[in-house]
Amino acid sequence: MARTNTFTEPRRRTRRIHVGKVAVGGGAPVTVQSMTTTKTADSEATLAQIYQLAGAGCDIVRCTCNEEEAAEGLARIVPRSPLPIVADIHFHVEMALAALEAGVAGLRLNPGNLRKPEEIKLVAREAKDRGVPIRIGVNAGSLHPDLYKKYNGATPEALVESAMNELALFREVDFEDVKISVKASNVPLMVEAYRMLSEAVDHPLHLGVTEAGPPPAGLIKATAGIATLLAEGIGDTIRYSLTADPVEEVKAGRTLLEALGLRERRGLDLIACPSCGRAEIDVIKVAGEAQEALERLHLPLQVAVMGCVVNGPGEAREADLGIAAGRHKGHLFIKGKIVRVVPEERMVEELVAEAQRLAAEGVEARLAAADPGAQSEADADRSALFQLRGIDANKSEEKIARIRRRVGEEGETQG
Repeated sequence: MARTNTFTEPRRRTRRIHVGKVAVGGGAPVTVQSMTTTKTADSEATLAQIYQLAGAGCDIVRCTCNEEEAAEGLARIVPRSPLPIVADIHFHVEMALAALEAGVAGLRLNPGNLRKPEEIKLVAREAKDRGVPIRIGVNAGSLHPDLYKKYNGATPEALVESAMNELALFREVDFEDVKISVKASNVPLMVEAYRMLSEAVDHPLHLGVTEAGPPPAGLIKATAGIATLLAEGIGDTIRYSLTADPVEEVKAGRTLLEALGLRERRGLDLIACPSCGRAEIDVIKVAGEAQEALERLHLPLQVAVMGCVVNGPGEAREADLGIAAGRHKGHLFIKGKIVRVVPEERMVEELVAEAQRLAAEGVEARLAAADPGAQSEADADRSALFQLRGIDANKSEEKIARIRRRVGEEGETQG
């Protein structure tokens, strides 16, 4: 395919895969990814960061799965996350299998770290059985020693061959639900590797300059690589790898895609939790009604629609405004603080009215106008729901038990 350095190059046609409900490739909008910096075992801290990333415009989030405790954390995170979770696998096949047990929406495997063909094919077979895509995540800094020796260093050819070798193993077990990255910290190396790869495969490509560093230099470096390829029509999903708060990665990615005309600029920012075991309402239906009503008002607010009052206000505390269901009521909250309790059938109507008041009066004024008994009523409803559904409404502990058995079995096999 001929290449020109203009912003009019048609996007390269790729296969479409789905990471959870998010389409990647095949003409779908270019998506923005980031990675949590918390310990995955700390599920509450990780979920808090995921909600911040969702609020900033992130589409897919990656969490490390480097130990059994991290896999158990994923079992608690996945059912409550507003974004599809990709597990980042380092050296151990049992962690990939445990992440699948936890219910992740995707895996990232580094061919330079997980090297045994039979282990790679085992993961691919299990991912295929569950309908979970895998990213072949090649990194110039961790190439297989044989390729490093063959090419006398990390070259575009070495990165592409690493990806193609892994893809060949996947094809042996008829697994094609794949996206690929060939990242490097050297921008010309990264750009040329992706150009070569785009000529060799039709799988969706995940773009990134690895270890770009802190802003502003890291922003410039990452943009130089990612924007060059996007302008050539190459790339289906992107991540800025910055030494910074991951929210800054998302903001940079969104800004770049908007600047290139690849994503629309956002006005209303509505986030919603998944419909997990604690949901008291049809979250999808209510979120859709709220979005339709609020978009007509053109208010620059971040609004959250949460399925239950147990975790909702806390998880979405960064939102300007939100509503959480519980015991046939809607619990309105501003910056995580409950301000009013309304009948369930009036949730959307009251949410819209409060959004208008918030835009007109500001956060401090609306917090000062909170109903005195709203927080105590929400606390009572939260306690009642705990008694009704228990602490583990999402049955995460069942997944954790399976993870522990799986890790133990794989450990015995490896031994």
